[in-house]
Amino acid sequence: MSDAFSLTPAEAEPRLAVADRSLRRLRTVPALAPRYAGHEKLLTLEDVAAVPPLVKDDLNVALAALEPRAEHGATWLFQSGGSTGAPKVGYAPTGFYMAGVHARWRPLERDDVFVNGWGAGRMWGAHFLAGAFADLSGCQVIALGSVSREEYGDWLGFFAARGVTAFGGTPSVLRLWFAHARAEGVRLPALRKVLWLGEAWHPQLDEDMAEVAPHARRWGMFGSTETWVAGTNTPDCPADVFHPLPEQLVHVGEEELLDFTTLDPDMLNPVLRYRTGDAGRFVECGCGREGRALRILGRRDSVVQVRGLGLHVDDVVARAEREPGVARAQILITERRGRVAGVDVLLLAGRDAPPGLAERLRRDLMASTFTISTAFQHDPESFRVRVVDALIANERTGKTSSFVVREAP
Repeated sequence: MSDAFSLTPAEAEPRLAVADRSLRRLRTVPALAPRYAGHEKLLTLEDVAAVPPLVKDDLNVALAALEPRAEHGATWLFQSGGSTGAPKVGYAPTGFYMAGVHARWRPLERDDVFVNGWGAGRMWGAHFLAGAFADLSGCQVIALGSVSREEYGDWLGFFAARGVTAFGGTPSVLRLWFAHARAEGVRLPALRKVLWLGEAWHPQLDEDMAEVAPHARRWGMFGSTETWVAGTNTPDCPADVFHPLPEQLVHVGEEELLDFTTLDPDMLNPVLRYRTGDAGRFVECGCGREGRALRILGRRDSVVQVRGLGLHVDDVVARAEREPGVARAQILITERRGRVAGVDVLLLAGRDAPPGLAERLRRDLMASTFTISTAFQHDPESFRVRVVDALIANERTGKTSSFVVREAP
């Protein structure tokens, strides 16, 4: 059983008192207490594996009942999500647990000039988390926050003039910045480091960075609003491979679904076998770092029910993004009274996109995708492919989800 965990029994068991504390807290929530009947004490990894996993709604119920409080400093309340389902809630103390991250992962140095490009959206924590990390590094910080597309040119000129050496943000936002810089011929010769968190890395970023900032290399963090940072990687790691922090006990379960148990004694969220929806497996990383590495395989919740059939969103998006001239793709699902009324594939296309791209791709997807052809066989006009000026982004965070669900007006 210990092979399914990121830590060995010798590494994990001295820390399991924190997991046991989370169990005790969860048992005090009347709506959740029955599920933990018979689980009295967590002393071993086998004890942890026997505990039922938490999912988003369970944790939201627990946090509403417990109202966590930090012992020192402020208690920050954040939420994430909202594009495809109910928001998720998370609490953090001042510092956002970043001291433990900084002790083991140090892309920023004191002489860096760092652009914090995570949007300071309403109740979204990434901007503040990155700021706390930069504080520990002692570097200069440009707390950029959210910027409209019309402002990119002026800001890029400012970054070049200031000799910016590091830039951080979600891959969605980073792709907009680097694509704009590449299209306009802007270069950032001093840029050496690109920090990212919040989404999977995208290969298009590698291409754009090679033109805009050829000396820049990526440094990634992986986590969620509930777990906070669970793992990190370096330029020597594959983009989808992360090294779990020792304060995070990661378990690979059935269908390779991941669950997280936080062993940080300062953690406010009772994160005990919490499932984020991500899948992964343990692998050997070629970077040479000790300990188990975790390859993230993507989300298992990207299969959306469309009229009783499962539509694999990531597969359709990947198919669309392989088309010449397509920079990004997104699926918009429109519902009416709980039923899918229509599906749109939105394409962000460049100037080199061939004529008739949208209609040709629509025909190809209708012919080759079983769910689409079957679900819309009686109303094929309800499945559309459209070229748009901009994809739908979360107004709070600037993140661009692979699919968005909206209610018909």
